[in-house]
Amino acid sequence: MEIETGGRGERGTGHARLGELCRRLTDTSGSLRLGARGQRLVESLTSGLRDGRDPEELDDVFDELEEELLAAGHSAGLGSFRTTPPTPPGFQPLPVAGPGHPPLHVLACPLGRCGRVEAPDAEAPHPGCRVFDRPLRPVPLR
Repeated sequence: MEIETGGRGERGTGHARLGELCRRLTDTSGSLRLGARGQRLVESLTSGLRDGRDPEELDDVFDELEEELLAAGHSAGLGSFRTTPPTPPGFQPLPVAGPGHPPLHVLACPLGRCGRVEAPDAEAPHPGCRVFDRPLRPVPLR
């Protein structure tokens, strides 16, 4: 799925490893267990990103974090293809859009920097981005 990136008019999925880092930081199951060095790398990444650096400028730090994850037994590093929990079988129902119904939307990176996308839950507050310390933003489906 492509999402609109932070007002630049471009379309894309954002920085893949940043999206996976964001998802894992939010995951309460502990899919990002790291030692002290790994935690320092995460803090270095988040502070650099919050200071306005582009994720591509921090690829060396992402590489180091990737190595740390691999050494800790995370077989895919920051790749989502092996460590992302499987989705429930079957399709999840989407709310019906029509008269009297709100438009369909997904929740995405608050700054359009990564490809994290989640379905909204009408009964819960928007999940947060722990990288930028903001809630995910609604993006209308067209």
